[in-house]
Amino acid sequence: MEPIERRAFVECRIDAIDSHRLRGYAIVFNARSQNLGGFQEVIAPEAIDRTFKEALDVRALVNHDSSKIIGRLRAGTLQLQKDATGLRVTIEPDLEISYARDIAAAVRRGDVSGMSFAFRTIEDDWNYDDEEMPLRTVVDMRVSEVSVVTFPAYTQTDVQVAQRSMQDFVAQRKGMSIDFARKLHQTRLA
Repeated sequence: MEPIERRAFVECRIDAIDSHRLRGYAIVFNARSQNLGGFQEVIAPEAIDRTFKEALDVRALVNHDSSKIIGRLRAGTLQLQKDATGLRVTIEPDLEISYARDIAAAVRRGDVSGMSFAFRTIEDDWNYDDEEMPLRTVVDMRVSEVSVVTFPAYTQTDVQVAQRSMQDFVAQRKGMSIDFARKLHQTRLA
């Protein structure tokens, strides 16, 4: 099984909508990422459909820390909704739990305003038309968690899985070996 990838887009925001609920976008569709180590990425709108079809039990966390859960789909304390912008989330943290109370207060104050998500890629597509920066489009994935994050600009990104996918694509496209494609990719990054 492929490792989990984490992404935190600048456009993903969280706000306190009342005294006990948080709402925001964990994923924004068709928004280009920053440089992820030699490529950029966008999430296609259809990419999250599998998460809904398979009724995955997504969790809401604080800073991707699985010991700090503030919502869960099956518990009814996390709601996910796909709209034209992206994956909209509503979280109802239990304010009797100290870390949930702390993150809710930090969001209300505006100290924390970012969101992120973790996923496993099922299908992606690579475009090399722009020689300076390949573009990866994630077209199918399983979302496992959404997080309220302190730094929402790719500071917690794990791109190794995506880089392997890019190398495989290059090799298939150019009829070269996977090893040669990986060496080519490493040369481009240097």
